[in-house]
Amino acid sequence: MSRSPLVSRRALIIGAALGAAGCEVHRPRAGILGRIDAANERAQGALFRPGKRAPVPAAAASTPRDAFPEYHLSEEAPLAPAGWVLKVGGLVDRPLALSLDDLMGMTRTDVRVRHHCVEGWTAVASWQGVSVSDIAARAGARRDAKCVEFRSFDMGYWSSWDRESAEHPQTILAYAMNGEPLSPGHGAPLRLYSAVKLGYKMVKYLTEVSFLPYQTGGTWEDQGYEWFAGV
Repeated sequence: MSRSPLVSRRALIIGAALGAAGCEVHRPRAGILGRIDAANERAQGALFRPGKRAPVPAAAASTPRDAFPEYHLSEEAPLAPAGWVLKVGGLVDRPLALSLDDLMGMTRTDVRVRHHCVEGWTAVASWQGVSVSDIAARAGARRDAKCVEFRSFDMGYWSSWDRESAEHPQTILAYAMNGEPLSPGHGAPLRLYSAVKLGYKMVKYLTEVSFLPYQTGGTWEDQGYEWFAGV
């Protein structure tokens, strides 16, 4: 994966002029890369439209399951710990601990989108799960929670998102891929999936969702990748 340190003059002007109504930066980056990323974030946030849906590819465009790349930090695909539940907390009125059965009992949301990886490849699959907006409503996420942090049991992989992207109608917590339960290689038992972010933002092997007033970075973001990372 790579990231260009360059940003266009146009993006800088747009970002400085418009800004983005989003998260306070809890751990700002230093130096020129930090300033560039802040400008990118403002520009992308200003252009983002919460209700605008990404194009839905035809079913015939779907990538075969065994051809869809599998990524994890662990040497082998990690397995869910005994008694796994998804914890939902932070600035919420009703903290939750949801089992897979609990999640599957909620209203199901289906999305089929083209996955965009920062490495340059794309792929298409259908995903079934629960919308993050439904999770937010069930937990009573507060209005001052401007960001959402997602953490996993894959060696602590994590990412934080702006809340508008997290609650986009095509952002879900997926428990199935192409109508079948997730395999360990694709993030079982639960992963984040969205049409509006690059692949490294889509945390697999989820354990926690926290609604926060600030952005907290992420595994790749802390190594220099874009924080907003919209597509």
